[in-house]
Amino acid sequence: MIGTVVERGWRARLQRRRRVAGLFVAACQAATLLALAFLAVLLLDVGRDAAPYLRAELVTNFPSRFPSQAGYASALVGTLYVAGIMSVVAFPLGVAAAVYLEEYLPPSRFRRFLEVNIANLAAIPSVLYGLLGLGLFVEMLRMGKSVLAGALTLALLVLPLTILASREALRAVPYSIREAAYALGATRWQVVRHHVLPYAAPGILTGTILALSRAVGETAPLIMLGALQYVPFLPRNVWDYFTVLPIQIFNYVSLPNPEFHRLAAAGIVLLLAVLLGLNGLAIWLRNRSQVRW
Repeated sequence: MIGTVVERGWRARLQRRRRVAGLFVAACQAATLLALAFLAVLLLDVGRDAAPYLRAELVTNFPSRFPSQAGYASALVGTLYVAGIMSVVAFPLGVAAAVYLEEYLPPSRFRRFLEVNIANLAAIPSVLYGLLGLGLFVEMLRMGKSVLAGALTLALLVLPLTILASREALRAVPYSIREAAYALGATRWQVVRHHVLPYAAPGILTGTILALSRAVGETAPLIMLGALQYVPFLPRNVWDYFTVLPIQIFNYVSLPNPEFHRLAAAGIVLLLAVLLGLNGLAIWLRNRSQVRW
């Protein structure tokens, strides 16, 4: 009798837990579908406004007072310049810092101090990085409002995110791989270079390029840095003036002519294409690394 009562209570609790779990899954699915619906509405609205300006002149013409002649040539080239320099600076520094923290630095107060500060830096608003870049690169190092100053500022923005993503990828590598390499007489650098980094490469590349994609869409740091809103020429070197797609879109949106608002929508589509291209590159590199290793 007691066993039967216990079994009935257990079955009742199990059914209640299953109902709660089913409600939770349904709520998560509803939230996801709602977010996708809002995203679809926004994309359709932007695409409808941008349709008349989705033409070749959008990427070949410079900014102009006339909407029919205006384009994003200087902003697109400036975005590629900034993204390229930012990647060259942030990627090796971020991966090197992650390798040092995970593979070389033993547990200590100094390590905990670094970990806490890196996590805090990843959560700082981007506008503060703009103020830092203005004081450090523009004023102190006298780089001016140049491509190099903007790229280094954004590199500082994504560096904590790159370190965190790289550390997570390194932690995902089984420790047995390290032990097997050490057992065969490999040095620590040989273990990291030939075993740990190749296995962690897909996760490192994915996290890093996603962080760089976020920086490409940032506006606040570059506005604080003094990036120009009207640049009718292509930047010729890293010391030249520049603008980027988000700032040029902001400039067109702020104008009263409704045609410029449609041109801004076309710029949003162009920026989304650049970001999708970077994300596609991340997926390709990740799959290539997984197949190789």
